[in-house]
Amino acid sequence: MPQDAWTDKRERQYEHIKENLKERGRTEGTAERIAAATVNQTRTAKGETKEAKPPSERARAKEDMSAAGRKGARAKTSR
Repeated sequence: MPQDAWTDKRERQYEHIKENLKERGRTEGTAERIAAATVNQTRTAKGETKEAKPPSERARAKEDMSAAGRKGARAKTSR
């Protein structure tokens, strides 16, 4: 599912996320969907999208990415 607009780095990121999700028991389709959404959200947060996004949308994407990292850290320590 890698997209034409993605750089080689983003394609590697997509594959890495997808493979990790499959190892954790997600189906192929679900893993692809989550990986693509994650890469696209990262691209928006970093300002890599084709169309310029308003600063508010980029800020929201950065907050979402930051919150996801915090959730992961908490999940690891609570196990």
